[in-house]
Amino acid sequence: MPKVLVFASGTKDGGGSGFQNLVEWSRANPGTFEIVGVVSNNENGGVKQKADALRVPFIFFSGGSDYSIILQNYRIDAEWFALSGWLKMVQGLDPKKTFNIHPGLLSVLNGRLGGENMWGARVLDATYEALQKGEMKEFGVSMHFVTDEYDRGPVFFEYRIPYRAGMTKEEVGELTHKAEHEFQPKITNMVVRGEIFWDGTDPSSVKVPAGYAFLPPK
Repeated sequence: MPKVLVFASGTKDGGGSGFQNLVEWSRANPGTFEIVGVVSNNENGGVKQKADALRVPFIFFSGGSDYSIILQNYRIDAEWFALSGWLKMVQGLDPKKTFNIHPGLLSVLNGRLGGENMWGARVLDATYEALQKGEMKEFGVSMHFVTDEYDRGPVFFEYRIPYRAGMTKEEVGELTHKAEHEFQPKITNMVVRGEIFWDGTDPSSVKVPAGYAFLPPK
């Protein structure tokens, strides 16, 4: 069974719901994938609390230049790496085996909804502002492979939600969060099963099943 190490920052007081959702979904769907550990840069925050409750090995890692030391120092048997609210630059992991979920559409506005410091509430603020200005008519979530540049690895999945006039920022945030939880485990399973593939180098090598693809224009 594919073994996945999750990276989730969370906060000192909470967070980690995406990590929890991945664990619970995988356990409810035997034979899909196994979460073998979770890494957080908050030593005693919400992610650790959830890891303890779920009996998933927890690793505190503040972030550094070489993430491969995690596998070496902790003897973690993982071949896949799922970022779920991880706020640090990732280096030293195999890019074709490392993927992220992002609470915004990375293909629109020349990638303005992604990049360094564009996470969490900042993505929601920027998304809602763009919706109010009429710069876009949809919002949603993206999943992409991870390179050494924030949110610029190949996008292989987007789920778009139509914006309705009068929707509040809170409603946009709630629907985005719901979509993250619905699709992250399903798409994760497709990645670790090889149904979604990237060679780690050439963006044009990304392969996804019909109906799931979102590849930005060349």
